[in-house]
Amino acid sequence: MNLRFIDWIWHVRGSLDLPAGQTGDEAFAKLQPLLRQPGTSQQRAADALRFTKIDPAAQDKLAVFENGVLQVEQGSTGPVLRYHLISRALLLCFLAPLLFLAFAQLTIAVGHWQKPAAEAAEKAKADKKKDASKDRVLPMNPIDKALGAPAPDKDGKKPDRKGDRYSPTSAYVFASFFAVLYVIGRILEAKLVKTRLRKQLLGE
Repeated sequence: MNLRFIDWIWHVRGSLDLPAGQTGDEAFAKLQPLLRQPGTSQQRAADALRFTKIDPAAQDKLAVFENGVLQVEQGSTGPVLRYHLISRALLLCFLAPLLFLAFAQLTIAVGHWQKPAAEAAEKAKADKKKDASKDRVLPMNPIDKALGAPAPDKDGKKPDRKGDRYSPTSAYVFASFFAVLYVIGRILEAKLVKTRLRKQLLGE
């Protein structure tokens, strides 16, 4: 299976035209403020630079990407910077909805499996209460009787109503939350990294 068809999920690729006359050495020099960060190591080879991050600081503008490659190539209109960045955070955000959907299906399956036993236990409990109270008459409070209040039920209380313990709603909510988070993060991070690289190359 060619991973290129699915690695766009956590890989960000793109390219930028370098300013006229800017060499690869000059481009990498201008990018150093982004790369010279705590926890970041670099390896340079010809017109390519590879970086790796281990526990990057929160102030690191590329902290979401664990590693990547920046390469200067000669394009049809001049030198071009191509970048290929990898983010484990994006991959986890993509997988989280699938995990919660699996939890939802498991919850539904467990609910269907235990439903007959729960209904039988509830019916037996109700029958037991009915048998114990069918011949018992609860006395009324004299004040209630004088005011014409209706007589209480034989069991003296309303039946309990418990929520569904096997509802998948929570799992669906979390799955939706992480799905939206991934879509926003994937689009936003791709735009942010391109903007940051462009600003560094242009010296803005």
